[in-house]
Amino acid sequence: MRPMAEMDKNSILSDETLTEVFEQEDAIKKARLLIQLEDRATELGVKTKFQTMVRAYKRVDREMNRNNTVSMLDNWTNFTGPYDNMECGAWIAGDKGIIKQTNDQCELLACYHPILPLERLKNLETGEEQIKLAYKRNSIWNEIIVPKDIVSTASKITALSKLGISVTSENARLLVMYLSDVENLNDNDISVQYSTSKLGWLKGGFIPYDTDIIFDGDSRFRQVFSAISERGSYADWMKHVKKLRATGKIEIKFLLAASFASVILSIVGALPFFTDLWGETEGGKTITLMLAASIWANPDDSQYIGDFKTTDVALEARADLLNHLPVILDDTSKTSARIRDNFEGVVYDLCSGKGKSRSNKELGMNRENHWRNIFLTNGERPLNSYVNQGGAINRILEITCGDNLYSDPHETAEILKHNYGFAGKEFIQILKKLGSDKIKSMQQEIYKTISSDDKMAKQSMALSVVLTADRIATEYLFQDGAYIDLENAKKTLIDRNELSDNERCYQYVLGEVSINSNKFSSDSRTEIWGIIEDGYAVIQTNILTEMCERGGFSKKAFLNWADKNNLLLTDGNNQTKQKKVNGTNGRYVFLKLDPNDDGFINVDDQEVLPFD
Repeated sequence: MRPMAEMDKNSILSDETLTEVFEQEDAIKKARLLIQLEDRATELGVKTKFQTMVRAYKRVDREMNRNNTVSMLDNWTNFTGPYDNMECGAWIAGDKGIIKQTNDQCELLACYHPILPLERLKNLETGEEQIKLAYKRNSIWNEIIVPKDIVSTASKITALSKLGISVTSENARLLVMYLSDVENLNDNDISVQYSTSKLGWLKGGFIPYDTDIIFDGDSRFRQVFSAISERGSYADWMKHVKKLRATGKIEIKFLLAASFASVILSIVGALPFFTDLWGETEGGKTITLMLAASIWANPDDSQYIGDFKTTDVALEARADLLNHLPVILDDTSKTSARIRDNFEGVVYDLCSGKGKSRSNKELGMNRENHWRNIFLTNGERPLNSYVNQGGAINRILEITCGDNLYSDPHETAEILKHNYGFAGKEFIQILKKLGSDKIKSMQQEIYKTISSDDKMAKQSMALSVVLTADRIATEYLFQDGAYIDLENAKKTLIDRNELSDNERCYQYVLGEVSINSNKFSSDSRTEIWGIIEDGYAVIQTNILTEMCERGGFSKKAFLNWADKNNLLLTDGNNQTKQKKVNGTNGRYVFLKLDPNDDGFINVDDQEVLPFD
């Protein structure tokens, strides 16, 4: 054989070279020669062609070995089709099915049609394996990916019958044995492909951009995964988006920045949060979500963008899949009943970045879902109007949508549907070049600029991440100088006193007293809730309990806060007092009325919320 350095494209692909290699009786020497030749083929730019030739020679080599075989213990599959023959031990595998002969010449049928394992998929997060199978029905080959335990257990493999594989409880055990034999006898030839059910920053890269790792996640979300792709012209997308940014509309720039910011959260160590765009119909909310989605994926209907017509478990699964990419949900008004009844809990759970622990049928624990991304939503009402607790509101940045954001909404929508997926990939490369230290430094600098004692820390942190993404995108991606105005951005932050649950509860109770003033009159002909006396609302304890429950507040926490802030008239030992109303004795809450009647009171010592 000629020296490697002297080989050119023709000689390395020649029959002379490959025949000489495959005539080697020493398996180790043959393997070493193939490795050296593949390295040389790579240098010459013909690696793929070389690999194709090697596979063909291996197939011929196996066929020759199979024809020379005299022992049933050394059979090879003999299926018509695109797949290489594989060792199958004592099995006889051909186009008419797979059988095994016993010592008394009885035939055991494992399957009526061709089937064989092609590839093992190993999940990066769990280490669990799946296996790719190829099977032939009606002269057509199909490929499927199934969990490894399905093909390892006779009681489970029957589930493949719904996919068209001829397996019943009668032949299940034999099919398991056949697939196991083929896999183990061809261990060196069946490749291991690493897979993932999550996107974003994994193994030092960003999936799906930086690796050939494949997706093995929930089939419900394969469409979401497939939507993350490039289409059309990056130049056309960039030209139009720069034109939109030049209008100065903060709604457009803020949603773009929030979408970019999602992949920065894990770098700076921030928790997930919601960015909500709300306003009247026809303002451009849906197109703005499409714009934010087009950074990464296909923004068309039912592609990347989801909605609230689902369950909290499905939302958790979507967040886990996207991992670091933004979760974009259209129209908060179209929530399922299950989410609507516990909207506050859903916000808390999604912003925790961690799913609930759940057991499986084998009484083990499923992989725990986790994510670190931003949720982009829109609706005709602000998202915080669906929640009562300050902790939930603290996790939401609200942007009011003005009228007619787009001069030609249809044009924008069509451009986005046909040109997408480029900016996100470039943004990831920019982040890599900047490095985590510089990104963290930028975020901390912005946080110090916008944070104050009057604002909540979680909201300030969230806004600083959005503004960091805006600065990076503006300087390195768009290069148009169209930064988000800092003062306008700070308007998304809510004052600390607006977020106090107990302050809100106080105003809620006063509102209930005012609305039901006829029930606080001694001459009322309806039910009596209490009386108004000497600047206090004297409220039956059970009525206050019902008010707090309706408003979603804690009565105990509220009374402790009101007592601490001198808003209760007590007997010194209890937060309630004995009182006779309409001739009936009972215990009542004496709650001080608002002296200014403007919906607010001045309280110096407010409760520190446990989630701050």
